[in-house]
Parts: sequence; structure tokens; C-alpha cells
Amino acid sequence: MPTVDICFSPELLPLYDLKGKVAVVVDILRATSSIVTALANGVTHVFPVAELAECAALGQEHGCLTAAERDGRAAEGFDLGNSPFGYLDGVLPVRGRAVAISTTNGTLALRRSLSADAVVVGAFLNLQAVVDFAQVQQKDVVVVCAGWKGKFCLEDTVFGGALAERLADTFDVASSDATLAALHLWQQAKADLHAYLLQSSHVRRLNSLEANKDFEFCLRLDEYPATLPIWQADRLVPFVKQGQLQNA
Repeated sequence: MPTVDICFSPELLPLYDLKGKVAVVVDILRATSSIVTALANGVTHVFPVAELAECAALGQEHGCLTAAERDGRAAEGFDLGNSPFGYLDGVLPVRGRAVAISTTNGTLALRRSLSADAVVVGAFLNLQAVVDFAQVQQKDVVVVCAGWKGKFCLEDTVFGGALAERLADTFDVASSDATLAALHLWQQAKADLHAYLLQSSHVRRLNSLEANKDFEFCLRLDEYPATLPIWQADRLVPFVKQGQLQNA
């Protein structure tokens, strides 16, 4: 039976062997939520990079939109910040465009996870899409939590617990203490996820930046249940099931 494990921070990845496994990279607030929203709303592909300079260079090289954030604030000189509403509010047309994105935590976590057999992007917004992919793959899953500057964060770990709960019938979720801890947190949180996560330091940080609208949106469960960003070559693209039309 395949297993589910939780890596609480990218700094812990050297302790995990991702070869032959599915890495689910998660940064609920807000990188992976924004990437899922982008692809669900017609963005063709996303170049996630660690450095701002590389993000800007990709924008020039590919003629794509650029999105960047540092310390929760939109970085100057880029088309978009790190809010999912950048792909929803219609200020910039995004359908049919590519996006290069660099964020404080999420894109770094993704770049560090590329040794996995498959790398997908998870969020509460597309939780069911992640579940469906894992069940088809039937490989060990490692949830890579982006955290905050290398430290543990509550919302990413709670997502790991939500994923583990949905996979519990066909995956071993009891052999890892990290997964058990994440499950316990999710079981406490799920009755009122908003209220529970208001305790988290990153939510308080976002709310101080008047980004509470982002917080509320990023906690929607299964808003995009068929959208799964998957790493191919040098970019994230929408995973297309056999017989399914891309961006249908």
C-alpha cells in the first residue's frame, strides 16, 4: 500500500528521498493557490522560479506575464503580485498567456522538489484533483509544505492532513508521525477552517497587509476540482487526463 508523508519545510527535504514518488507542493497562502487559479482561468503554463531576476528575464525571453512577491507584498516592476485575484479581477487579460512567477516560499519549495517522479501543485482549491491523481498513480506521496522562510506553517500542514484523510482508504497514512500530526490538525480545523487558521502567523501577516480577501478565497474547498498543475520539462501545465481536452 502506498504511503502519505508530510515534509513540514523545504529545509527538511534532504531527509526525504523523492525518487519514484509523487511530490505535492503546497503553499496555501498564496503561491500554489494562485497557480491553480491561474491555470483554471486560462493561463497556458507557469514558469515557477526562485529568483526575481530570473522571473523578469523569463518575461522578456518568452513575452509572458510576470508575477512576484516578497514578504507578502507584490514586488515592484512585475505585472502581478501573488494574489489569486490577479487572475480573476480582469485588470490584465490572462487567458492564453503564460506567467513567470517568483514568491518568497512556494516557488522555492517547488524547485527543490524536482527529483520526484511527478511534481504537482496542491491547494484547498484543487484538493480533489490532487486526490484523484494520487489514486491513479498509486505511488508514495510526499506533501512538501512551503512553510515560511524555512519554518513550519499551520495552513500548509493542515492541507496535508486534509489530503491524507481523503486518501486514507487506499493509502497508508498511519506510518508517519508527521502525517498523523497533520491529520489531527485537520480534524480539529475542518469544522471551521477559517476560524481555525485565523490563529496562524501567516494569516495575521496577510491580514495586516489587508489581504484578508485572499485568505478567504484560498480556503475554499474544491473550487477547481479538475485543475491540477503538473511539472513538465521547465514549467507547470494543466494535467490532462486521457480523453480530456486541455482547458476544456
